[in-house]
Formats: sequence, structure tokens, C-alpha cells
Amino acid sequence: MDWLTATEWTAVRLSLRVAFWATLFSMPLGIFVAYALARWRFPGRQALNILVHLPLIMPPVVTGYLLLLAFGTQGPVGGFLEAQFGVTFAFRWTGAVLAAGVMAFPFMVRAVRLSIEAVDPKLEQAAATLGASRVWVFMTVTLPLILPGIIAGMVLTFAKGMGEFGATITFVSNIPGQTQTIPLAIDLLLETPGGETRAARLAILSIVLAAGALALSEWLSRRVADKVARA
Repeated sequence: MDWLTATEWTAVRLSLRVAFWATLFSMPLGIFVAYALARWRFPGRQALNILVHLPLIMPPVVTGYLLLLAFGTQGPVGGFLEAQFGVTFAFRWTGAVLAAGVMAFPFMVRAVRLSIEAVDPKLEQAAATLGASRVWVFMTVTLPLILPGIIAGMVLTFAKGMGEFGATITFVSNIPGQTQTIPLAIDLLLETPGGETRAARLAILSIVLAAGALALSEWLSRRVADKVARA
């Protein structure tokens, strides 16, 4: 398709790549945190809940700045990872994944937590009285029942990752072919004389991708819910 330039297609592919890895890495931790907030009572639970949802409240630029302080090459975490493992986040596509994952994490946790809270604890207790371990109860009872919520959380995380802008540009800048995702490409085109038409094409494509992701989420959630109901 020749209605997008090579640079713009690179931005599209990078956006899909960033959103995919952000979703993949967010899912296990998101399920764990959601389960902890829904089922456990422990000191600092409210603080954890606030920390998880802070990216929704703070300006995205602030989140990106904090990521730069912590995961930049001079930051405590980023410096350690680069020295010990050769992993660099700042001004790399891996940093875009981290920024997207952090910004989308509350959506994953919220969707999964609501699903867990909708599960009757008596079902889990009944399995536990039969001698099943907590892990086995979760895998055989809880997990199948919350699959629609997990799917919804994954799709919301993916869609948010596709559209993330503020934290990403602050943390990894806007480098074509390296960190320039669709939102960053649109921003650059809007600042370029005569770039409005190309920006509009990217905007339309992003809308189509987001709508497709939401439609897929609804379809998958219904399919899984129907299977669980029949089980």
C-alpha cells in the first residue's frame, strides 16, 4: 500500500511491536497485583493501589520524567541494568515498551481485579477444602472464570500502548525508526508544513486499529464467557 511512506509504515510496525510487548510483560504482573488487591489484606495495600493507579492521574510527562530518572543510563535502575546486562531503555524502543506498559498497567489491573471480585469466594473455598493448594485453586477455579476480564485487560493495554504519547516522548524522545510510534509520527507531521494530510492518514489508521482491537475484545470475551457458562 503506497498511501503511507516507508517511515510511516515503520512507525506503524513499531507501534504494534511496542503495544504487543507492553501487553505481554504487563499481563503476569497485572494478574498478580489484581489478585492481591482483590483477595489479600496486607499492610501497604492501599499504598499499592494508589501506586498502580498513579499513571492515570499524573500528567504523562511526569511519568516519563520519573522513568528517565530511574531507568536512564545515569539512573539507579537503568545504570545497573546497562552495566550488568547491557540492557538500555532510554531513547530505545525498549524504553517505549516500558513507558507504554507503565501507562497501560492500571487498565490491566482494573479489568482483572473487577473479574476476580465477581468470582464467589465460596467456590475457591470449596476447592481448598478438598485439599487443593492455592495455586491449583487459582489455576482450575479462578483463572477460567476471570478469562474474559484478562482478555479485556490485554486489549485495553494493547490499545493504550498503541496510543501512548506523553510518557514515551519524554522518556525515549521522537527518533524516526527507533522510538517513533504512530502518535509521535502524527505529532511530527503536524509540525511539518504540508504534513496534515499524512497525519490524517495515520490518525485514521490508528482509529481503525483501536476499533478493531475493541471489537476483537468483545468477541473473545463473549466466546470465553459462553464456554465458561457451559462448563
